[in-house]
Amino acid sequence: MAKRDLSYVCQSCGAVYNRWQGKCDACGGWNTISEETNLAATVPAAQRAGRKGRAVPLETLHGEAKPAPRLVSGIGELDRVAGGGFVPGSIVLLGGDPGIGKSTLLVQASAALAKAGHRVIYVSGEEAVDQVRMRAGRLGLAQAPVALAAETNAENILATFSAGAAVQFVVIDSIQTLWSDSVESAPGTVTQVRTSAQLLVRYAKQSGAAVILVGHVTKDGQIAGPRVVEHMVDAVFSFEGDGANQFRILRAQKNRFGPTDEIGVFEMTGTGLSQVPNPSELFLSHRDAGAPGTAVFAGMEGTRPLLMEIQALVAPSSLGTPRRAVVGWDSARLAMVLAVLDARCGVRLGGHDVYLNVAGGLRISEPAADIAVAAALVSSLTGAPLPPDAVFFGEVSLTGAVRQVSQAAARLKEAAKLGFNKVVMPQLADGSASGLEVDTISSLAGLVAGIAARAPRRAAMPKPAMSDEEG
Repeated sequence: MAKRDLSYVCQSCGAVYNRWQGKCDACGGWNTISEETNLAATVPAAQRAGRKGRAVPLETLHGEAKPAPRLVSGIGELDRVAGGGFVPGSIVLLGGDPGIGKSTLLVQASAALAKAGHRVIYVSGEEAVDQVRMRAGRLGLAQAPVALAAETNAENILATFSAGAAVQFVVIDSIQTLWSDSVESAPGTVTQVRTSAQLLVRYAKQSGAAVILVGHVTKDGQIAGPRVVEHMVDAVFSFEGDGANQFRILRAQKNRFGPTDEIGVFEMTGTGLSQVPNPSELFLSHRDAGAPGTAVFAGMEGTRPLLMEIQALVAPSSLGTPRRAVVGWDSARLAMVLAVLDARCGVRLGGHDVYLNVAGGLRISEPAADIAVAAALVSSLTGAPLPPDAVFFGEVSLTGAVRQVSQAAARLKEAAKLGFNKVVMPQLADGSASGLEVDTISSLAGLVAGIAARAPRRAAMPKPAMSDEEG
């Protein structure tokens, strides 16, 4: 026997209420609560009262831990983010903006795994089979033995998986289009997304197939649907990039079988996504080395060192409140650096507009970029170009002191490999600098003084030349 159960669910966070209200108390969203009808099965009282639990065997912490086997796709940047490949029985949620290249990447990965002898099924809920075939044809992968299906019913999809031989790799594009017979809600609602995801998680754990779920994102870049789906899956990947830029960044936000600080760099070309084995060289290939306001930052993304260009523009403001525009860095971190420059170094930027950009579409999250940002700001303000063969890294404290950062040796090695000769950084602990000329700074004031000393002096206007008759 089944009974109908009426509830009101927030479509942003999944919070459930007994009655409708305009604002969700959990996430603060307005007009996100909608009415949903669930189909709940009732259990007889005799069964509920008579059932007892079963004791499970207990294990100890010590013992031999075997590494999980991996499905290696052959796409190095994708395997790097996944921790060396996809673990059988795992389920991955991949999110990204529309048109960023999620389907293209997964078609390439599916074709690579299918050519390696694995049984791969690609299920599309948004496109027809012919559309997926056209994309594979443009990528030159039409001959790959990938099984295709266009279906949105979760029960039909699971029955298809169980009908043939064992499946090793599954792609569901996308989770927002699936619906289940067990609940009465429209596809894309919180209840349907959560139920469909739970069915796929159970299938992955029982069959040992690696399942990839594609998820839509909201306007602020978060994966749409209930947050509980992110807790159900084993890994959450985000595919980032700018539509006006050919670079794409694959980043792991959660990974139970690998690190969460690795990134994969791709370039969108006419034949699909190509790997970028040396992103530092690509990000710095078009920089203007002689312009004031540009600094090269030696950063780290996981175990990979990356050199990227930081651009700053400081201009007098005609507004009562000067503008602060930041692309690729934390705006709160920029406000802190500006405050330290003002309070500790005497650099007055309160009447100037400040624009900061990380070239190449990257986003920096580590505080080691403080020195590079400060150097670019002071260089733009004074008009003094920074040395084109120098890299910067170091963390700035509120007292104006410069602190050491981790993995300095890897940063220096990457800088030396790309032809840089000088590094501006805090004192190195082991004293090894890979043959580079090191300019150690202990405070931000010393960096500002060094840049200001190279500022061009404003020459007096020359007098016009006179002819001999005038003399």
